[in-house]
Amino acid sequence: MSRFRKALLTAALLAVAGVAAAQSAKYPGVGRNATVKEVAAWDIDVRPDFKGLPAGSGSVSMGQDVWEAKCAHCHGVFGESNEVFSPLVGGTTAEDVKTGRVANLARSDFPGRTTMMKVATVSTLWDYINRAMPWTNPKTLKPDEVYGVLAYLLSLSNVVPDDFVLSDKNIAEVQNRMPNRNGMTTKHAMWPGKEFGGDYSKPDTSNKVCMTNCTPEPKLASMLPDYARNAHGNLAEQNRLVGQQKGADTTAPERKAGETPAPAAKPAAPKAEANNEGKAAIALLNKHSCTACHGLDKKVVGPGFNEIAKKHAGKVDYLVGKIKAGGQGVWGAIPMPPQSLPEADAKAIAEWISKGASK
Repeated sequence: MSRFRKALLTAALLAVAGVAAAQSAKYPGVGRNATVKEVAAWDIDVRPDFKGLPAGSGSVSMGQDVWEAKCAHCHGVFGESNEVFSPLVGGTTAEDVKTGRVANLARSDFPGRTTMMKVATVSTLWDYINRAMPWTNPKTLKPDEVYGVLAYLLSLSNVVPDDFVLSDKNIAEVQNRMPNRNGMTTKHAMWPGKEFGGDYSKPDTSNKVCMTNCTPEPKLASMLPDYARNAHGNLAEQNRLVGQQKGADTTAPERKAGETPAPAAKPAAPKAEANNEGKAAIALLNKHSCTACHGLDKKVVGPGFNEIAKKHAGKVDYLVGKIKAGGQGVWGAIPMPPQSLPEADAKAIAEWISKGASK
């Protein structure tokens, strides 16, 4: 046997042995154990004790720049917008920062619940921003940008001063100023276990069955004249599509007491069209997450592509510029951030829109 063939056979045997060794011992012949690097790529969670938090830092001012470029179009410049998602900021006070309990959570007449009112641990905010934001391009923020964005969000709630620099070195100190840090309890029978030292032998509710001397159900009433119900357009279309606080469909008659509201119609996802240009354009829209904010023939966060086509027919260069640079004010107050797609893709989308965004 030649020296070359011996070397080749030896290499092949070593490769087979490596695969066999990598296979799962628990399920022979099925898959393999993940490598240390593969586990590390998925192991990005940040825990309440800050285990898993990467080194880094970010100032409030730097975070504001990132916020206005990548976050404000959904959450508002000051985090209080209710147009796309539920407000992040609002409802907390300086007294809440002192006590660690948000007083407005105990009020039944408070109009809504913001993120800063509810969240108890600052690590939750860091972890969520890091893994899920921006929602059209998650996991793209660098650690320093996450620190900066979080610092800006905390400054809006007066948890930290405007000149604060948040880092892995001082984030534990910030935890001691979270408005609702004392508002979360683990003294129940649901989760996570006995490691917290509570009594988990009790059921998760202590209510007793009682069907006598019940409190009369309150009767609430309000009235809006029919001619005024839709005076300012459909409120459901002027509010965000996710979250707890939704506008009423003012194009439909007002519901009677006890009636179940009809389920809200979900915006239809763009479908591939019969013509090749339409198929190619829609494939690009999905590839670059354009459909997260724009429907084919309906408004989502921004206008539908058919609306844009009617307003800017034939304006290919203008549309390419808008796609690349973003903008605000043409279709409302919610800004569109600059898009980083290739020039050829932007031009293909712009040409399709300029020709009518046909189905």
